[in-house]
Amino acid sequence: MNNTLIKTFAEVSSPAYVFDEEGFIARMQLVKEAFGDTIDICYSIKANPFLLAVLPDGFSNIEVCSPGELEICKAFRIDPARIIFSGVNKSAEEVGRALDYGVTLLTAESYSHLDSISSEASKRGLTVDVLVRLSCESQFGMDKADVFKVIADRASYAGIRIVGIHYFTGTQKTRPKEIIKEMSRLGKILDRLEEELGYVPERIEYGTGLAVDYFTSEADDKEAARLGEIAESIRELSARVHVTVEMGRFFAAPCGYYVTGVVDAKTNDGLNYAIVDGGLHQLKYDGQIQGMQIPVITHLKSTDDGFTVCSAAGSEVQAEDKWTLCGSLCTTADVIARNAALPGLAIGDRLVFHRTGAYSLYEGFSLFLSRDLPSICVLDKAGTLHLMRSRIETAQFNQPEDITAWL
Repeated sequence: MNNTLIKTFAEVSSPAYVFDEEGFIARMQLVKEAFGDTIDICYSIKANPFLLAVLPDGFSNIEVCSPGELEICKAFRIDPARIIFSGVNKSAEEVGRALDYGVTLLTAESYSHLDSISSEASKRGLTVDVLVRLSCESQFGMDKADVFKVIADRASYAGIRIVGIHYFTGTQKTRPKEIIKEMSRLGKILDRLEEELGYVPERIEYGTGLAVDYFTSEADDKEAARLGEIAESIRELSARVHVTVEMGRFFAAPCGYYVTGVVDAKTNDGLNYAIVDGGLHQLKYDGQIQGMQIPVITHLKSTDDGFTVCSAAGSEVQAEDKWTLCGSLCTTADVIARNAALPGLAIGDRLVFHRTGAYSLYEGFSLFLSRDLPSICVLDKAGTLHLMRSRIETAQFNQPEDITAWL
């Protein structure tokens, strides 16, 4: 961690997220170098829409999964030619809004999606490109038989050009063999499409779901190794069809930090507890259960001159220097980490949690994907329904207050 970052952690108000542009660029370059120049990469902005402010040119595409995310792209003046409008819930109106912005590539997850895209494109006298999403035993996409039927009937959809397949089976895959098998499956599907339908897709958008490691200091090396293991199979597929690799977490997570201050410290029943001004509602690590897994944490010790980095003594840390870190919520569930080795932790210190660039800032509560907050109603005893709060658009919360400063 460089001195500029450490200085930043000391200067920001607490709690705060810090997203490091250099770290984001470095992760993009790592992926580009592994896959080569013939493969495009796509950033799925649901991982962190704020990173659009510093999006490197190396990303060919941006995946958008909701109308709120589309509004954020508009605010950032993202070139609509770079957008892939995806998501399981796409109404005709929302499709129309995307087309009016200039989006020309969409995914179809169902027959109703195809009908909506066809209808809205035809109304505007457009022909737009569509990727049919192939399911993998989940609610996403269409099963293989339906994908083949859509492609066989592709000429019947006015305003649509079926250009290929979208394939994503899940996230946090720690075994490269799973991804290599998926490449093989896609290769066999390409064979069948050509043999049975005479159809050769122009492109495949593939979400690797590569895992991010949150609870080890060797995460970068492990992730780079996984990337290297799958690179050859990705390149082999790209020799047959244009491949766009889509990821969100893998790009965003390593460049993020969450800074929170210690506001109280005490010992209850022999256990040390530190209360921080943040909490579980602002800090999300995939796979963490009740704070048992400890992420990488930098301890900034408060001094008369500001803050200084304090290092844990590894296995030599004594029991009195191990802390259970809790947030400010009034619930026993608000435990961020248990038995974290933090010698000399005291009120006024700061803790910096690493790898929080993806999902932490909104996944735990109501801001994920920038969809509207639901309305709130009360039904009184007389049977009258009262609207207590209308729906609230959340895109405004997932972008900078002064977005013009980034344009």
